[in-house]
This record gives sequence, C-alpha cells and structure tokens, in this order.
Amino acid sequence: MAEREQLPLPAARPARAGAAMSGVVAVTAPLRTDAGRERVALNTAYVRALTRAGLVPLVVPPILDPEQACAALDRVRGVVLTGGEDVAPARYGARPHPQLGETDAARDAVELALIEGARARRLPMLAICRGIQILNVALGGTLYQDLASERPSEINHADSHARHGLRIEAGSRLHDTLAIVETSVNTRHHQAIRDLAPSLAATAWAPDGVIEAAEPCDGGPWALAVQWHPEDDVEGALFRAFAAAVR
Repeated sequence: MAEREQLPLPAARPARAGAAMSGVVAVTAPLRTDAGRERVALNTAYVRALTRAGLVPLVVPPILDPEQACAALDRVRGVVLTGGEDVAPARYGARPHPQLGETDAARDAVELALIEGARARRLPMLAICRGIQILNVALGGTLYQDLASERPSEINHADSHARHGLRIEAGSRLHDTLAIVETSVNTRHHQAIRDLAPSLAATAWAPDGVIEAAEPCDGGPWALAVQWHPEDDVEGALFRAFAAAVR
C-alpha cells in the first residue's frame, strides 16, 4: 500500500534565539527494541509527575550526538536524568563485573554532556535512580556494579516490589523538601554509589548504609539526586521542589 501523503503542518511561531521556554525541562530516556525496531521509551510516570508539578518535558533521545543534545539546554530551564541501563564501568575506570547489566555507551555520552552543560549554565537537575549514578560518575565518583555480590546485605535492592527504610540528613535540601528525617522508599536497582564524588554530599541512606540521595556541596547549581523512583509517589514533593527551582 502506498504511503499516505503527509500534509504540511502549520508553521510554529519561532522562539527567540537562545531563549529558554518557561517550564520546559529536558528529560533523558532509554532506547528499547520492539519487534526489531528501536524506539525511545520514557515511562509515563515521569511525564505525569512533571506535568502535575507544572512542568513540560522535552525528551532528549540517547541517539543524538552529545553536542546536539546540549543544544537543547539553551531552550530549557532544567534537566531530569531518568532511570535505565547500567553505567558503563569504563566511565569510572573499572572493568566489567560478571553481573553487569545492559549498558548504552551513546546514552552515557549524552547524559555526561548534559550534566556538564547543565552545570555550566547553572540549570537545576533532578537525578533519579540511574540518574544519581551517572551524576556521581560525571563528577568523579564510582559505582558498585552489582550490590548483591559486591556489597551483600539483608536488603534486596533489586526487588521491585519491596520498600526499605530511609534516613535523611537533617538540614539537607532533601530534608527541607520532605520535612522528615525518616521514611520508606521503593527500591529497584542493583547498582549504587560506591565512592562519592568530591563535589557531592550524601544526604540519605538505606538501613544497610547504601547511599540513597546526594546533592552538590561545591556551590554548584541546584540539584537533587535520589536512588529510588519518586515518580511513583503521587505526593510529588521532589518534583514540586524541582519545579520551584526551575522557575
């Protein structure tokens, strides 16, 4: 069957060159293969959490050249680093562990460039799950490639149906956002921060000592980085705090 003729779309009103769009934030996403075709796949939970906070997500595909991806930073007010694949250990000078999961070198490159560009532009960042890991690596930290074998404990951090306790550092940005020092969070990750980057401060821990949150301690731009998935929390405090920083 011949392809249907594509009608021209109405011309969009051009934005002023270099002008960031109010409430628009760059959001990273993984590639997924469906029936032999690659697609960019962003969980709708992220979209709902951002829009509830009054933000508009602009998806940055991992197949872009890092320079192309960074061009988006001149049109947005913040960056969200989402969950997904493992970070390639070569990025922090380690050899692959036998239990290393799937990696995506192109996504690593795009997100590392976005982090550098966001910090240079002093754009707020919200980093979630893989996001806290790639942020830590970008700033000079390292990761446990597989918690179960490299740092075994009573907590199965990879159990997507489980929750565990969380201890929050009083006086931290996370504490100011949630207004509590203890809570529980979901957990579905098998990697985590090993050596914390010098420019980050840990602000929350699981009962077994695994770092669950971090924020800049070097005067860098506003950022909150968490190991759990706050987009699954309908209350949305972290997204509202991010939205306030964006504005």
